[in-house]
Amino acid sequence: MPSEKILNQKKAKVEELSEKFKKAKMIILTEYRGISVEEDTKLRAQFRADGNEYCVVKNSTIQYAAKVAGIEGIDTLEGPTAVVIGYDDYVAPAKVANDFAKDHDFYTIKLGVMDGKIIDVNEVKKLASLPTKDTLYSMLASALLGNIRNLAVVLDQAREKQAENA
Repeated sequence: MPSEKILNQKKAKVEELSEKFKKAKMIILTEYRGISVEEDTKLRAQFRADGNEYCVVKNSTIQYAAKVAGIEGIDTLEGPTAVVIGYDDYVAPAKVANDFAKDHDFYTIKLGVMDGKIIDVNEVKKLASLPTKDTLYSMLASALLGNIRNLAVVLDQAREKQAENA
């Protein structure tokens, strides 16, 4: 039987992870079996670049943390599991995980959790195909700029026509 000190450490890990789960917009569970240290370092950097977390956690800790966070459906996990936690965006963590999985046979997405609800691998892949938040902002800015430019042209033409009539 584990000592009280070890039990308290495990409880603290579960509590810490459950708090992260509660704050997360998007959680992705992946299997990373066979990843090299170099590839793992690059992947972690990609996730962190968008403000996401990436960590390897024991399956039992994930399951307990999910229950504490009120996430139902993470009952059986097999194999080594890495957890991606996205706090600000749904698409960015899905995109990084999906792109990496496409390029590496050993890396697979097990499931996702969006706003506390379980989503399957196909739904994670659909999210990954959407434009990121930054891309959408850029598209919106371009559309607004185009409309403003068109308005300026129309107003200039109206001013010129009014000057001709005067």
